[in-house]
Amino acid sequence: MIRKEVHAVKNILLFGDPGIDDTLAIIYALLHPEINLIGIVCGYGNVSRKQTIQNTFYLLSLAERLDIPIIGGATRSLTGDVDDYYPEIHGPDGLGPIHPPEGLPSTLNNFSTIYEVISRYHDVTIVDVGRQTSLAAAYILDSTIMNSVKEVFMMGGAFLVPGNVTPTAEANFHGDPVAVNAVLANAPHVTITPLNVTNFAIIAPQDIRYITEHSSFAFTHLLEPIHNYYFKAYQKLVPGIKGTPMHDVFTLWALMNPDKVRSVRRKVFVETNLSDKGLSIADFRPLSSHEQTGKQQNIILQFDYSAFVADFIRVMSGASSI
Repeated sequence: MIRKEVHAVKNILLFGDPGIDDTLAIIYALLHPEINLIGIVCGYGNVSRKQTIQNTFYLLSLAERLDIPIIGGATRSLTGDVDDYYPEIHGPDGLGPIHPPEGLPSTLNNFSTIYEVISRYHDVTIVDVGRQTSLAAAYILDSTIMNSVKEVFMMGGAFLVPGNVTPTAEANFHGDPVAVNAVLANAPHVTITPLNVTNFAIIAPQDIRYITEHSSFAFTHLLEPIHNYYFKAYQKLVPGIKGTPMHDVFTLWALMNPDKVRSVRRKVFVETNLSDKGLSIADFRPLSSHEQTGKQQNIILQFDYSAFVADFIRVMSGASSI
C-alpha cells in the first residue's frame, strides 16, 4: 500500500474518464505527499463509463487503495449525444496496450456518494479532468452541498488557439458544452487549465525512463508502455513533438503549485451551437475584466515548465515522499 507522510494536504475529489492522461493523473495524486485523494468519479469520455470504472479499480487495486471510493458518473452528455472514443490515442481499453484483468474486486458507489464524501471532509477541492457532465449533474441535484466545495479546477477549453478535436474546440468542452456552462454558472471558484498551457506540459520518453529506473511501485511497470503508446499517437498528431502533453497531471500540478502559474480572471462561456460546439469564449481585452458582470473564472495561461517537469519526476519516482 502507498503510505504518505502527512503534511498540509488538499482533499481532492477527482472527476475523470481514465484514459491514459487520467491514469497518470491518478498515479500522480496517489503518490503526491500533499494530496489526499478522497474519491474518484468515473464517467464516459476517453472510453465508456464501464471501462473507466474497470481501469480505476485496476489502478487502485495495484496501489492497494481500494479504500478510496469509486463513484459511478455519467454515461453520456447532457445534450444526449453519443460521445466519440479515441482508441488510436488511448488504446481500446483506455490504457494504451494494457488490458485490465477480469474479475477485480469492486464496489461501485452510487452517485449520491459525492455528497457524502464532500460532507465528510473539510475544504474539499474538486478536480475535473474529463467531460463535465457528472460535475454539472452534481450541482443540479444538490447545489447546497456542492456550494461548500472550496474550489473547482477543470481541464478543458482552448482560448484563441486551435482545438484538438475540431479546429476550435478541446475534447472535454466539446464533449458536453452544456455541462461546462452549468458548472461555470453554479460553481463559485473555478480555475480552468486549457490547451493554451496543457499542450506545453510535455513529458519526454527519457523522463519516463528515469522514473521507471528509480521507482518500484506496483504500477511502475505501466508507465513506459502507456506513455509510449500515447507518444506514438501524438507524433502522428503533432510531427516533431518531443514528448506527450500531460493535460490532466498539469491540472493537479497547477492546483498544488499556484506560485508557478499565471492566470487571468474572465467570464467564460462555451458555445453549444453545432457549428461551433465547444468553442471557448472569453474577452481578453485589457479592461474587459473590469467591465464584465457575473461570475468570472481563473484561466491559467502561463507556467514554469522546468518546475513542472522537475515536480513530475520527483513525485512519480517517489522522491517527494522520502
